[in-house]
Amino acid sequence: MDGPEDRSIESVQAFRRDALAGRGAAARRAVERVLRAGGARACAAFQRHFDGGYAPLAPNASDVDRSVPELALLQITAGYHGIPAIEDVTVDFPPGSMTAIVGANGAGKSTLLKALAGVLRPRSGQITRGAARENIAYLPQSDEVDRGFPISVGEFVALGSWRRFGVFRPATAATDDRLGVALDAVGLAGAAARPIAALSVGQFRRVLFARLLLQDARALLLDEPFAAVDAVTMADLLRLVARWHADGRTVIAVLHDLDQVRAHFPRTVLLARRCIAAGDTAAVLSAENLALAGFAPRYETAL
Repeated sequence: MDGPEDRSIESVQAFRRDALAGRGAAARRAVERVLRAGGARACAAFQRHFDGGYAPLAPNASDVDRSVPELALLQITAGYHGIPAIEDVTVDFPPGSMTAIVGANGAGKSTLLKALAGVLRPRSGQITRGAARENIAYLPQSDEVDRGFPISVGEFVALGSWRRFGVFRPATAATDDRLGVALDAVGLAGAAARPIAALSVGQFRRVLFARLLLQDARALLLDEPFAAVDAVTMADLLRLVARWHADGRTVIAVLHDLDQVRAHFPRTVLLARRCIAAGDTAAVLSAENLALAGFAPRYETAL
């Protein structure tokens, strides 16, 4: 005989099936009735476990103590299939900082970012997310997104506002307005109806950045944000990143071009499965540290 927990899970699955079958409005009303009967605690539990579409209160920028790390890793070991990709990494990212993560192929750069984003559970250690816990935007590598999925540019970018509507609530008119502003900001005004499969690599990268604009997060984690794009697209996207930094947001990006890092990123974390150095970019990217990370002199410009 099924217990209460089994019946609860089955009910949620039924709500989702109804929504996918075109009965979203009825499902929303049913959920709302159940939650109203259960009170505030039931609402909070449902939102926490089943529906990401809610907007937790974030502190005002003036309330943030910039001496306290917003994101930090303490002795983190993480990897895949039992094999560690990073080991015993300790590093922090103060609020409003702009940090590049660099290292050779296989150094653990993307693994570190996924652990910070909550995409990958570490094997050991502690991650502190502080005030940014519910306000982190993560940009994956392009090849991690299924470009063949039948979704339009507008629909894809609108998912950046997921926390403002979610599974059982419709998107609002304000989301449509913000969508237009975001596409215009990345140079894709009028492209909302195009399928994402029809976009070039550079155009799709711009779409990913437009989705970040809708998320409006205070901490942005970017995995190779400028990979395989032309110089014009790179310059446009770098201007957006600089604007986020000027707004006081925390920016952390996995990058390969050391000249780009030196020119645009004040802080750097140098990885070789372990943290070789972290801090001021000029000091971290010294010849000695790069040698410790396993790079020959010819690799000091681009990793």
